[in-house]
Amino acid sequence: AFVEVHVATSIEECERRDRKGLYKLAREGKIKEFTGISDPYDVPQNPELQVETENVDVDSCAHQVLLKLESMGLISG
Repeated sequence: AFVEVHVATSIEECERRDRKGLYKLAREGKIKEFTGISDPYDVPQNPELQVETENVDVDSCAHQVLLKLESMGLISG
């Protein structure tokens, strides 16, 4: 089974979380074709689940995914 999960996070938050400094390098032009910076990011049109990750802890996000998989009958609770 394929389940599309959109992990929704602003570009600003992605940059804040970027431990490797890839967004900074992309903004400096040192990384070409970087999604969200020099290449477009296409938001999924009909994901089975959209998880907003800003101001939400990782456990809550993971719980949302597990609940969705359970509701789809892909895992048991």
